[in-house]
Amino acid sequence: MIRAKKSLGQNFLTDKNILEKITNITDIKNKLVLEIGPGTGNLTSYIFKKKPQKIFVIEKDNLLAINLKKKFGDQINIINDDVLKLDETNLLEDKAIVFGNLPYNISTEIITKWIINLKDNFWFECLVLMFQKEVADRIIAEFNTSNYGRLSIICNWKLNIKKICDIEPKAFSPKPKIHSSLLLFHPKQNFIKINDPNNLEKVTRVFFNQRRKMLKKPFNQLFNGDKKVLDKLKIDLNLRPQNLNFETYYKLAFEYENLRG
Repeated sequence: MIRAKKSLGQNFLTDKNILEKITNITDIKNKLVLEIGPGTGNLTSYIFKKKPQKIFVIEKDNLLAINLKKKFGDQINIINDDVLKLDETNLLEDKAIVFGNLPYNISTEIITKWIINLKDNFWFECLVLMFQKEVADRIIAEFNTSNYGRLSIICNWKLNIKKICDIEPKAFSPKPKIHSSLLLFHPKQNFIKINDPNNLEKVTRVFFNQRRKMLKKPFNQLFNGDKKVLDKLKIDLNLRPQNLNFETYYKLAFEYENLRG
């Protein structure tokens, strides 16, 4: 019997209705599919029923990878590696539809890595990802709300995001102590170009480092009080970080990049 490992944030999805719902979100027939953290292969089996062209799965756990090989043989392509160390653009020959019940302990790291490393030619058609509900709430948060922050800004930069549903602990084995949420991500056609996405990461980190403080200190730290930038973006330094909308942060990252030459 395979046991979930707490160290890898494993909780295996077992609810058949949820598994069916996930694979009905988008048409995958004759498409390339990538599944992150397939675990015992429950979702993989449902994906397989939808007749995709090819299935790749990334599974870090050696025992689970061996079990998947026994279960599916050559019907799927198993990559026994850490998703955080892989370059998906070199792995796939075409755009993929990505499914993932992401390990709770590294879910934000995975989605942030993907977005920061995204080129303009997206390597995926869409992402169907499950997160801890608390993390999902931060991803989809709007400005002027308490959940709004760095994760919301980075995730919404190049992606349109839609919440599909919340999922109760009883849908998993072992049952986690928290609820989960399923999110659907599609690439945006238009977004503000930032040559080095790490500049967006830095701008948001500096601004949200003290989220309850006014904007004056982080702005001066990054822009040395440059009034031209203030006037251009019409920023009131008496506001707080959560009061600036997505577009303002993308423009701030763009201006920061220009100042650094």
